[in-house]
Amino acid sequence: MDDVIIVGAGIGGLTLALTLHRAGIACRVYEAADAIRPVGVGVNLLPHAVRVLSDLGLRDALARVAVTTQEAVFFNRFGQLIYREALGRFAGFDWPQFSIHRGDLQAVLLDAFKVRVGADRLHLGWRCVGADQDADGVSVRFCRAGDDGDLPAQRGAALIACDGIHSVIRKQFYPGEGDPVYSGYNMWRGVTRWPPFLSGASMVRAGWLATGKMVIYPIRDAIDADGRQLVNWVVEIETPHYKRRDWNRPGRLDDFIGAVADWHFDWLDVPAFLRASDVVLEFPMIDQDPLPRWSFDRITVLGDAAHPMVPRGSNGAGQAILDAQVLADMLVAHTDPVRALLDYEAQRREVTSNIVLTNRKNPPDAILREVFLRTGDKPFERIEDVIAREELVALSDGYKRVSGSSKEALAGSGRP
Repeated sequence: MDDVIIVGAGIGGLTLALTLHRAGIACRVYEAADAIRPVGVGVNLLPHAVRVLSDLGLRDALARVAVTTQEAVFFNRFGQLIYREALGRFAGFDWPQFSIHRGDLQAVLLDAFKVRVGADRLHLGWRCVGADQDADGVSVRFCRAGDDGDLPAQRGAALIACDGIHSVIRKQFYPGEGDPVYSGYNMWRGVTRWPPFLSGASMVRAGWLATGKMVIYPIRDAIDADGRQLVNWVVEIETPHYKRRDWNRPGRLDDFIGAVADWHFDWLDVPAFLRASDVVLEFPMIDQDPLPRWSFDRITVLGDAAHPMVPRGSNGAGQAILDAQVLADMLVAHTDPVRALLDYEAQRREVTSNIVLTNRKNPPDAILREVFLRTGDKPFERIEDVIAREELVALSDGYKRVSGSSKEALAGSGRP
């Protein structure tokens, strides 16, 4: 098979390249940015995604730069504990859950790519503008990033578009798709250097969207002599208007801190924590309606280019990693790329469509919604008087089944 062309050197594109290389399938990666920089903030890698990266021999490298997450903890906005559950290895999975800076994750993948695939197989500053295909292969058109100067078209056996939420290839096949679907909630994200809290490896969800919700978790350990961690945080609030989606657009603290101004918990002074942030980014909670089709003969989409979803449930990077594993498996199983891409789509499109739709109505933090509604946003005497533990477990487990992150789903994956 001729080289597979990958557009985009993000999490999905680099994971795919490493997986293809392991399978003996040559590939080249083309990235619009002129350099790979550590942009973004924190992401979570659930056990099903860590399994794929462990198969690539990256678990130790990830463990060195990530926090091995121990538990999920849910609070209302008054700091009252609602529910806690163990995560990853602490919950009996064969693989850990990692909380990691997106830049650290990309760096681990990039370092492995350069050593295994070869630095000469990564082309920076190449912005994809479209693709054409015939019975024998694909021709991908590029220009130089930042200007309109054309670069030579690149020929390959197949094109995998890993070019993110503004995918040129997705737009080529769906030019009239329309605007993204806005959830009605805006999100601010950032990182703060802070002493460890709770277990030192806890993922906290607190509050609810109507009055302000937060997600807080550490992503780097022992970053200074005082033993502080780099802690990722997210604030989500009902907001009628939003700006165009851009993962790296700066945000303003004063636009949202009022919603959590009185969150002074015994384990964290939230306003002080937010005011100590190194960076604040803003992003609307939006997605796209699931596509009816991903693969067009020798061209397909992967990750955010295929299934942009509201960033809940630690599924953005994770589902791109799972896409990469399945696509590589199908390219190994079939000598015909057209058949391989169709089988990849058959395995992944419905699964990810279900996650997109579930994130809209019953995300993993639906636990917070239920308590908010049942208490009328007031403190409770005993959580057992509000909601039974069995209901809390069912809400959590139901989401895991949809996202493929349950123990049963991993046990039935057929992979080691």
